[in-house]
Amino acid sequence: MKRVIILSTILLTLFNCSVNEKPEFLGVENIKILESTPKYVILTADALFENPNIIGGELEVNDIKVYVNDSEMASVSSKNFEVPGEKNFSIPLIANVPVDSIFGDENLSHLIGTLLTKKMTVQYKGVINYKVLGFSHTYNVDKTEEVKIK
Repeated sequence: MKRVIILSTILLTLFNCSVNEKPEFLGVENIKILESTPKYVILTADALFENPNIIGGELEVNDIKVYVNDSEMASVSSKNFEVPGEKNFSIPLIANVPVDSIFGDENLSHLIGTLLTKKMTVQYKGVINYKVLGFSHTYNVDKTEEVKIK
């Protein structure tokens, strides 16, 4: 009898958790140049989420490309991220863009515009996957922003 009560309690607890709701993707913000070296320009952005679930999960950044002035320049590097339960949270999206790809011959027209305006257009485009207890969901990321060059 004790086993039936314990099993019932565990099953009732699991079914009352709102795992079937996915975290809400709020968007990408704070695109900026974190650091600039002679070899790389390090760009960062924050992907914002809200998780209504009691149980967390895991987010995996998949194939997010970074475009500078409409030319693909880099991919985002990120570890899998543990999702906290019932919280708003953000995950960092970091990309190392080689300086020679920005200032290469094929981007000469964009380079002149960038130098004159001291701004460049940065776009993050790709997919973030959410996984928890066999449930998964895909979020499409497509955010463009003008970034000031210092």
